[in-house]
This record gives sequence, C-alpha cells and structure tokens, in this order.
Amino acid sequence: MSNKRKRMDFLLQVTTYLAASVALIVLSMIFIFVFRNGAGLLNFDLLTSDYHARFYNGGIEEIESQSQTEKPAFLTDTDYYSEKWGIALTDQDDKQGNPVIMISYIADDSPLKQMYDKNNDDNNDFQIQVGQSLSSIKFYDKNSALTIYGAQHMINELDAVDEFREMVFYSLGGGIRGSLITTLYTIGLTLLFALPVGIFTAIYLNEFAKKNKLTQIIRQMIEMLTGVPSIIYGLMGLAVFVPLTVRYTPATSGNILSGSLTLAVILLPVIIRATEESLKVVPDDFRSASLALGANSTQTTFKVVLPSALPGMLTATLLAIGRIIGESAALIFAIGTAVKDDITIFGKSTTLSVHIWSLLTDEPANIELASTIALIILIIVLILNLSVKLLSKRYIKKFSR
Repeated sequence: MSNKRKRMDFLLQVTTYLAASVALIVLSMIFIFVFRNGAGLLNFDLLTSDYHARFYNGGIEEIESQSQTEKPAFLTDTDYYSEKWGIALTDQDDKQGNPVIMISYIADDSPLKQMYDKNNDDNNDFQIQVGQSLSSIKFYDKNSALTIYGAQHMINELDAVDEFREMVFYSLGGGIRGSLITTLYTIGLTLLFALPVGIFTAIYLNEFAKKNKLTQIIRQMIEMLTGVPSIIYGLMGLAVFVPLTVRYTPATSGNILSGSLTLAVILLPVIIRATEESLKVVPDDFRSASLALGANSTQTTFKVVLPSALPGMLTATLLAIGRIIGESAALIFAIGTAVKDDITIFGKSTTLSVHIWSLLTDEPANIELASTIALIILIIVLILNLSVKLLSKRYIKKFSR
C-alpha cells in the first residue's frame, strides 16, 4: 500500500471518528440541557393534575367555637400551625418553580370547614382541603395576608383575629394531564386511521401490483410526500379536515379528530415505505414454497409473508408513534394551541409537543416546564422503542422455532 493511500485512509478514519464524536457530543448536550432544566419539576403530580388553577373565594359566618386540636406530631418545623384555626401552612414551590403557600393539614374541628363559596351559594362540594394553596386572607381592619410574605406571616396574621372577610385558596395548576391525554387520544386515533391504509397499500404495491410505469410513479409520489413540510399538511388539515369534522360531528373548530386525520395523512408515506421495505426482505423462497404447497397468492401474502414481516411493521409503527408525539407545526392549525383540562375528541386541546411550543411563546418563556415535558417525551419514546424491540425479538424467536 502506497504512502498516499495510507494517508487517505488515515484521513477518512479521522473524519469518521470526528463526525461521530461531534454527533455524540451534540446529542449528549441536548439531553443534559433538558435533564438539568426539567428533572426538578418531574413528578407524578405533574402528570395527573390540571394545567389551569381553580380559585375559590371562601367566606365565613360568625364562628361559634375555635379549634381545640394541638399541632400533630407528624408536622415538621416548616409547617406553621394555628391551633386557634386548626390549619397548618408551609412554603413550597409550584410545578413551575414559583413560591406558594400550601395547606399541609386541617383539623377536623377547624372552623374553616364552615366556610361557604362566595361565588356560588349552591356549591355543596365547596371545601378547603389539604394540598390546596392559599393566595390571600382579607381582613376587615388591616391589610391582607399575601403569599409574598410567607406561610409564617399568614399564620401569625390569622392567629391575631377572630374573623376575616375572605379567604382565597386554589388548587394548583401547571399540570399536563390534559396534554398527556390529548397525546394518547391522538396516537390511538391516528394509528387507527393510518395503519390499515398504509399497511394494505404497501401489501398491494409489493405483492400484487404489476411492475409498470404507473406503479413506479405511485412510489415516486409517496417518496415525494415524505419530504413535504408538516406545516403544509397543517394547512390542508385546516382547509379540509376541520370543516369536515365541524359539519359532521359536534366539533365547532379545530379538534383532536381533525388533528388525528391530518397526522394520518402525514404518516401514510412513512408507514407505506417502512412496511414495503419489511416485505421486501422476506425471502422469495417463502413465497415459492407456499405456492408450491397449493396456497394461492392471497393466502401466501397473509399467512406467510405478512407474519415474517411483522418485526419491520412494528418498527414502522414505532416510527409513526414517534412522529405523532413530536409533531407540532401541523397540529397548531389542525387542533389549536389552547391548553385544556377537560378533553373530548371533538374539542380543542394540545398535545405534549404543542404544549412545549405554547410555553416557549409565553413572556417570559417557561424553560423549566418545557424541558420537563421534553424529558417526558424522551422517556415515552425510549419505553416504546424498548417495547417494540422486545416484542420483535420474542416474535422472531417464536417464529423461528
């Protein structure tokens, strides 16, 4: 080997290692950034609570007796307790990192349980509860006790009076339950629409269609569609699927159903190409053996070829789910950007990726919560990836016996 050839080979190796190192460093930096900013807010309560806080204005009539309950032993030094009112408060941070005053304990004989809803006299479910937050306590003859002064100050102010004008408390918002449910609905509906059409189209193109100019043009059109920007599909969803669902369903604007239909169109080229490639790798000997044993083309396709191609089809499904979770531009038009807590398939809502977009467009941008949602998306994709690989491995092992 000549010296020139050796130098060229060395240069190619160095370039390969350098490019791989750059890619690894960039991906690691992205993950580290997301994990460092989002891990602090990641908890189960974030997944199960509403995004919008619900405020209550509590009033109270003349109090006949105060609480007689002493401070429970399980409360810590950071829980400030009013024996007079039977309530314990503590300073905490909400899901977005803002300081709040949490209710950590309410005694059974607390007079605060006698409060009524000043905004709705018929609200029988109105009740102050542990886990809610106090926004303010308004008194008759002095300044209100506010969150900015802390839990200890609020307890001291409350202990100094025998009555108050109004207590404002609320259930913490900032959760992503609605966006998570929307994402799951979108995944299910999109796969319901896209998988049957995409898989059967791939079967037709690979197993039944004649090898002619028309088939070649169809394949070229499918490949071209994979490169169309998703925002164009979003405009199509806004112009076609939104009016269609408004006309034939209870929807009044962009909705989960119209967004799922839009995503189904986006995913069709991906599913068709991935499924067709998985069908191509099935050896022709399988087809020949099946036909030789007396099976027809349809039986061979669905009894022999399709089961052999299942691992590749599972991979196509994984790619589709990853695309659904990560899509945002098309859904901004097809569903909308309103973060909702009450979810229906005919109403506006946001998926996790659109939720990130809405958080980053706020002033100021909520980087922490956006990073937390991004981390959740990464975890979901990782779990799906491992699950598909495990299913494929088990199926291949079972099929090879």
